[in-house]
Amino acid sequence: MKTLGEADDPKGLIREAYRIDGIGAGECRSIFMDWALSIDGAAQPALRRLLARYGATDPLHPMTQVLKEGLGTSDPAPGQRRGGWRGRRGLT
Repeated sequence: MKTLGEADDPKGLIREAYRIDGIGAGECRSIFMDWALSIDGAAQPALRRLLARYGATDPLHPMTQVLKEGLGTSDPAPGQRRGGWRGRRGLT
């Protein structure tokens, strides 16, 4: 039987991402995609638990930002370009 942490991160990908010194956002996104393909069940509850577990102790880590993006809770950085209709909304 898997423990709660193993069920949320069955391959240990998120855990290992937090252990890699100097990891960047691009690598974290790649790891996140691998993680998303490897989990069984709903991703949103697992993301919340992973964010509570790792993000609370390392809020500035790039994986924390990626996990927040996965939940849809991160705000775009000031001045960050927005694509799609939102980016064109103010244009006439």
